[in-house]
Amino acid sequence: MRLPLLLLYALPAIPLAALTLPLYIIVPTFYAETLGLSLAAVGAALLVVRILDAISDPVIGWLADRFRPRLGRRRVFFAGSLPISALAAFMLFWPPTDATALYLVAWGTVLSIGFTACLLSYQAWGAELAGGYAERARIAGFREGFTLVGTLIAIALPFAIGMDTAEGFHGLAVLGVAVAVGLVVFGGLAAWGVPEPTEYSVSKLSLGTGLRHMSANRPFLRLIAAYFINGLANGIPATLFLYFVSQVLASPDMRGPMLFLYFLAGLAGVPFGVWVSARIGKHRAWCLAMIANCTVFALVPLLGAGDVAYFAGVCVATGVCLGFDLALPSAIQADVIDVDTEASGEQRSGLYFAAWSLATKLSLALGVGIVFPLLAWFDFDPAPTAENSAGALSALVAIYVWVPIALKFAAIAMMWNFPLDQDMQAGLRTRIETRRAAA
Repeated sequence: MRLPLLLLYALPAIPLAALTLPLYIIVPTFYAETLGLSLAAVGAALLVVRILDAISDPVIGWLADRFRPRLGRRRVFFAGSLPISALAAFMLFWPPTDATALYLVAWGTVLSIGFTACLLSYQAWGAELAGGYAERARIAGFREGFTLVGTLIAIALPFAIGMDTAEGFHGLAVLGVAVAVGLVVFGGLAAWGVPEPTEYSVSKLSLGTGLRHMSANRPFLRLIAAYFINGLANGIPATLFLYFVSQVLASPDMRGPMLFLYFLAGLAGVPFGVWVSARIGKHRAWCLAMIANCTVFALVPLLGAGDVAYFAGVCVATGVCLGFDLALPSAIQADVIDVDTEASGEQRSGLYFAAWSLATKLSLALGVGIVFPLLAWFDFDPAPTAENSAGALSALVAIYVWVPIALKFAAIAMMWNFPLDQDMQAGLRTRIETRRAAA
């Protein structure tokens, strides 16, 4: 795939990422700290949103595969979801000062549905643009690299402008406007300039038959289990990152810079991850990155008030591992779809990415829905000026560090000997393309 098309395809990842990070990290903190909602209320509201979203994910994925207008099923479905996502992001990121948990549930649900429709078609589009093992890693690498650019913007804008008050044009509101405009402009450019991928379906299955093929796809089941567990391992520290910097390091002014440094290092990790995967395989490169992440993260409990420089080193090291974490699983996802396409005769990338989207959202929702009430049970006070007890801070550190490490080692055990390598994937593509040509 030529570089200009790669860049054009990757552009929408910027506003999509600038939408994703605040939704899972900044919005819960803003609604709890600035708007004054309780931790339990915020956690429950976001858990409700994810449960409702879980119901819509497979429906949207199935519709995305069935929708076949003349202009292309991936591009048209993607373009149609952009205005919905843009409006919901604007409303959620710029709430009224008297916004309630119900407001968070309502606009969070609209945003999740619009975002799901947008992201599923976008990811399926990228997975189908190329059939080669290494080329898929390259496409995913460009998309995830731009994702990190959007993430950096999402960090810089709110913290630079400030979110201490819910009144006026605060930092989160500025980001909401930027995301809404970026979705429409960058998404429109991609829909206009990037071609619709070739479809390799030679049959049309019912939803029930398709789900039976999916349940028989063992590489998929193994990958999605590891993906869910690793997502939960990432979601827990993401939820607690701001509190750790504020309460344990006693450096609330460094929350934005540390988060920015972490994702900046991730930007460097993406091309490194693609390079390593080309030499030892995508699944093995991902596992090595998770092992390195755990090794470095295990040092975090040794840090205390004022250890900002040491924590910056942790952010850089684990950020590089994040680059692997973003680029490689999404490239492997495209490969396991080939297993189903070869067996079933229908290319159903939308339904598969719906399953991965559901796994991602459930893991992140559990991160918020479990961690916030658990911290509240330990009497942890999220207020910036709060004086938390030693027991509350110890609970924060234990949940922040040791639970994610245990989860990541479980994901490593699942993926270390993953059976779908470059040779097996090449054989699948040959059979799929030969059958399509003969149809």
